[in-house]
Amino acid sequence: MIPLKDDAPRVRTPYVNYTLLVLNTLVFLFELSLGQQNQQLVDALGTVPARLTVVLFNHGYVPWNLVSELGTRYVPPIAAILPIFTSMFLHGSWLHLIFNMWALWIFGDNVEDRLGHAWYLLFYLLCGVAAALFHTVLNLNSTIPTVGASGAIAGVMGAYFLLYPRARVLTLVPLFFVFFVWLPAWIVLGYWFVAQFLSGAATSIAVHGGNQPGIAFWAHVGGFLTGMLLIKLFPARTQRYHYGW
Repeated sequence: MIPLKDDAPRVRTPYVNYTLLVLNTLVFLFELSLGQQNQQLVDALGTVPARLTVVLFNHGYVPWNLVSELGTRYVPPIAAILPIFTSMFLHGSWLHLIFNMWALWIFGDNVEDRLGHAWYLLFYLLCGVAAALFHTVLNLNSTIPTVGASGAIAGVMGAYFLLYPRARVLTLVPLFFVFFVWLPAWIVLGYWFVAQFLSGAATSIAVHGGNQPGIAFWAHVGGFLTGMLLIKLFPARTQRYHYGW
């Protein structure tokens, strides 16, 4: 199911959400301008679980079995921790960027409307950090860089799931034919979360699944759950409307 738009009203202009959309797009255009050197940027600024693991548990000194894969004997803390933040603004392809930004466009404005600009930015970043850490815990020795805003956006979706479960989402459903149908948000986002969880479980079961390129499903799961938790803890702006149908 591919969400296209929602009908949840908002009162205020989502300036932070717009800024995130523009910033992610500009960073990706910069990536494209690097050509083949972009891989070096991804290697340096993408989240690599194995780097974070050796910094947290081995004081930065890389075990011999990982030296050849990480290409170093020592990982400075900044090289492992900074990418948790920078990786949120990197993307691997146009489709990766478009799908992420489209989801952020649909669901982010209402969550920002609920939290306010400053709290929403903090919420977004914390969800992204939690998603990276969740992925790391379940892939401790993976040397594959993880990039993308999807962990943070999953947190936004988790918040939306609790805040606006009855909001309707226009959804494209490609079965034997293409259908356009309005569905409650709890069905669209609940289905997405279950799909991510099952895919993450299947990846973990697969041999060496955590050290193969692909989708970081556990980052999505971790981000979604973090968003559901934080939206209950963060203060909400006073709403100027009642929503229901």
